Amino acid sequence: MKIRYIIYTLLVLLVGYLLYNKFFGAGAAKKEGGAGGGKGSRGGGPVPVNVLLAHDTTLNTVIDITGTISANEQVNLVAQASGDVTGIYFNEGSRVKKGQLLVKIYNQDLQASLAQNNYNVTLARENENRNRQLFEKEAISKQEYQTSLASYNALKAQTDAINAQIKRTEVRAPFSGTIGLRNISPGGYISPQTPIATLINIDPAKLTFSVPEKYLSLVKVGNKVKFTTESTAKTYNATVYAIEPSVDVNSRTITVRARAANPDNELTAGSFAKISLALNQIPKTFMVPTQSVIPDIKTNYVFVVDSGMSVQREVKTGLRTDTQIEITEGLKNGDSVIVSGIIQLRQKAPVKVQKVVKK
Repeated sequence: MKIRYIIYTLLVLLVGYLLYNKFFGAGAAKKEGGAGGGKGSRGGGPVPVNVLLAHDTTLNTVIDITGTISANEQVNLVAQASGDVTGIYFNEGSRVKKGQLLVKIYNQDLQASLAQNNYNVTLARENENRNRQLFEKEAISKQEYQTSLASYNALKAQTDAINAQIKRTEVRAPFSGTIGLRNISPGGYISPQTPIATLINIDPAKLTFSVPEKYLSLVKVGNKVKFTTESTAKTYNATVYAIEPSVDVNSRTITVRARAANPDNELTAGSFAKISLALNQIPKTFMVPTQSVIPDIKTNYVFVVDSGMSVQREVKTGLRTDTQIEITEGLKNGDSVIVSGIIQLRQKAPVKVQKVVKK
């Protein structure tokens, strides 16, 4: 019985507490909240901001793009004649010199024809020499002499033709470079459609990349290029030597090519390159943080501090970097450009400068 009374008593006290809190506690809170809210709404001082003092800056126009490394010279070696391979005179992945014999195709039949023709040339030369002496002594007619001379010249031309055919059975390096993996074996039959190997000269290496159309006037032969590759952290230097004369209508870019010294063959054809291209130097301009420029439908603007107020200033922008934008019109030396708290600003809003930041 005593336990039941205790439970009833506790329930009555709990219900009383909840009722009191609902009618009296909430009302007090509302009064205090109303009083505090009214005081807060009457407040609202100047917006605290950081500013940047505009001054002339030298801007080095550098853009970051990507490109591809290619060989200075590259060719897929093939034979000019068909036949069995009688000799391979290179090692895969080795250096070869211009004119070096790489592959030889069976040509014994041509060699035999050449030997026979050389014998006939010797006889024709002796006959022409004898007839010339007789013609000078008027012992034979001019026609007889010219017939022997024509026979001699025809046999010499036939020798040149056979030599040309023999030359076509030899594959020689068209330039010095590194030869790749071979696709033929001794004794195998090859034709002009059979790939033999790839020959590459990659010193210097070529760097091919595309530049947005808006930089067209700044891209010049002689521009310096710095780039890195995925295979190494080393930075390489290159110089622009050729520019495509037309803009790609699909990408609105222009193709540029530069050369980079590669004496140790550290660069590989086909590699991906991250490029930093120095285009030009602008001696006097204004640079402001990206977040301080507010884009509009037709223009851009910034806020500057004037007599303790934020004033909206229309500006024209130029080149961009990762963190800054060039202002070409709308600012003058000494303007205090607001670079923080911009979202809270409006025209002629009071501001309080907390800090003058540096670029």
